[in-house]
Amino acid sequence: MSHVLIVVVNYRTAELVEDGLVSIAAELRTTRNDLRTVIVDNASGDGSAERLAAFVERSGFGAWCDVIAAPTNGGFAAGNNLAIEPALRSDAPPDHVLLLNPDARVLPGAVDELVAFLDSTPAAGIAGSQLLHPSGEAQASTFRFPSLLSEIDSGLRFGPVTKLLERHRILAPITSEPSRTGWVAGASMLVRRAVFEAIGPMDEGFFLYFEETDFCRRAADAGFESWYVPSSHVVHLVGQSTGVTNAKDQNRRRPPYWFESRRRYLRRHHGALGAFAIDAAYATCFALWRLRRAIQRKPDTDPAGFLGDLVRHSFRGGASERPSELSRAREDTQRAA
Repeated sequence: MSHVLIVVVNYRTAELVEDGLVSIAAELRTTRNDLRTVIVDNASGDGSAERLAAFVERSGFGAWCDVIAAPTNGGFAAGNNLAIEPALRSDAPPDHVLLLNPDARVLPGAVDELVAFLDSTPAAGIAGSQLLHPSGEAQASTFRFPSLLSEIDSGLRFGPVTKLLERHRILAPITSEPSRTGWVAGASMLVRRAVFEAIGPMDEGFFLYFEETDFCRRAADAGFESWYVPSSHVVHLVGQSTGVTNAKDQNRRRPPYWFESRRRYLRRHHGALGAFAIDAAYATCFALWRLRRAIQRKPDTDPAGFLGDLVRHSFRGGASERPSELSRAREDTQRAA
């Protein structure tokens, strides 16, 4: 039996978290492991912390679930660290930590499948679930690390080039058996305690986005493998907790913190020159795609103002907002959701 800490970071999505807790409660009835859950409310300011604490007490979940009210909204990584770091310093630290989105629902056996995989695969430090739409359709759940070639493909969106660069695309193929990958989605990601002990906590310099990519990359650099485990099924209501990838408004402008996080990741893992080359290649290819889209009269599904925002944030220092400004930007995005 393994001891697992489940961490859910909430920001004004209390109703979604309540549904997620019900799914965890169902998992507890059949699990072979010891599961404890911590909900971190990231200073929602809308009564979420009080509502969730009352829900936990009313539902009889208090024996396995705690609610923490963060003093400020430091972002996804900071919220997770607020629960993870004290647990790791305790007299009985968890064997594994499961990062779970507030808009995620664990299906029966999902947690046990991830735990069993890590327990039976010594080289693996991180394991991710197969994410599903409510309809049961599979979502992208396994990814390669960003590179110059992957960004050329992502920007250009041209069939022959995509075929040529197939092995470099960000999206890795969904397989029916566990497969080693670059990184897995933070919506349902199980991390071995040894990974935290080796590389430290998640980087709080990422307000939102790219933090799990960075964490998996740092883990890989330390010798820990990341694996996609398709037998672990988790329903993910894409975009409900962030408003950035909401299918109801796919042209919504990307918030500043998305560009800040992208820039931070590229500069850390590719250096300043490498990040510049990747951004230049992506911007050029994306501009060519926009031209081809207009000529061929294809539907415009890109975020509003994306190319201009990318250039401004990547080449003109536009992504230097302080955390408080990033927090307000996220709140503005949430209000528009």
